[in-house]
Amino acid sequence: MRTVIVGSGSWGTALAQVLCDNHEDVILYGKSEKEVNDINEHHKNQKFFQQIIISPDLKATTDLSVVEEADIVVLAVPTIAIEGICRQIDPMLKKNVIIVNVSKGFHPTTNERMSEVIRRTISPENISSVVSLIGPSHAEEVIIRQLTSIDAVSLKHEDAVIIQQMFSNDYLRIYTGEDEIGSELGAAIKNVMAIASGVLSGLGYQDNTRAALITRGLQEMIRYGVAFGAHAKTFNGLTGIGDLIVTCTSVHSRNFQCGFQIGTENSVEGFWANNTKTVEGVRTAKIVHKVAKEKNISMPICEEVYQILYHNKEPRECAYDLMLRDLKDEFE
Repeated sequence: MRTVIVGSGSWGTALAQVLCDNHEDVILYGKSEKEVNDINEHHKNQKFFQQIIISPDLKATTDLSVVEEADIVVLAVPTIAIEGICRQIDPMLKKNVIIVNVSKGFHPTTNERMSEVIRRTISPENISSVVSLIGPSHAEEVIIRQLTSIDAVSLKHEDAVIIQQMFSNDYLRIYTGEDEIGSELGAAIKNVMAIASGVLSGLGYQDNTRAALITRGLQEMIRYGVAFGAHAKTFNGLTGIGDLIVTCTSVHSRNFQCGFQIGTENSVEGFWANNTKTVEGVRTAKIVHKVAKEKNISMPICEEVYQILYHNKEPRECAYDLMLRDLKDEFE
């Protein structure tokens, strides 16, 4: 089967190398000629991985029409770009393809999950199913073949199994799942929690604080997900607690880095003035705030992150406000 990975960033490159290691037929599309040339000529993607040598079997192109021959299309672009890239590739598709989504977040204006955006944008006759390939993973570790486990989640189980078998090897283990709502909501909301974790670390709080944040953050994720029809047990898995742990504790996480800067400066102003990276949790915080208010879902950690990002609330004050809320039973 022919796989085209759209997006030559860190995760797209890492997943393309996985398929090369598995002797699959894969090509990587990137809009940056510099990145594509670096991959083809030097077997590197130095913008993201500095001096790491990637598989010499990996080939890249700036010609998006390669999707015409695809059986599987992996979308490895930021959430804000998913709808646009789907509209571009839809008229190019020549067969019924599996669309694999690896982005974690929501549409910036409609609040849709990524699988919903893809199904709305790709013509029904061109798509077999959407498979979300998500879970606790950093491209910086997968590219050097660190042991990693993630999920292939789809409403069409047989397509999830195809992706599971294609990507699994001795360093990347894929599990299948069918709770698309729970998996996608968990993978998105944990980015907000990672910002909160970075803020607290930047303020000087340590292990006790982070353990409390992860535990209480998980409860918020469950509440939000169940309100939309997710299964609570999903959040005990890789796309829930697994993804939450890795993004709340790792310096590789852009969301954690964002929060750490804000916490260190006890202000959001420096982040807004200097940030040039895609930090998915920033947009997600705004969407979760809006939807939680409309649906009356209690999301105190997400709310404080929203207040920091969009109303310039002092991070240290947010930490105190979370601790001084009304006392209650843990599972109330």
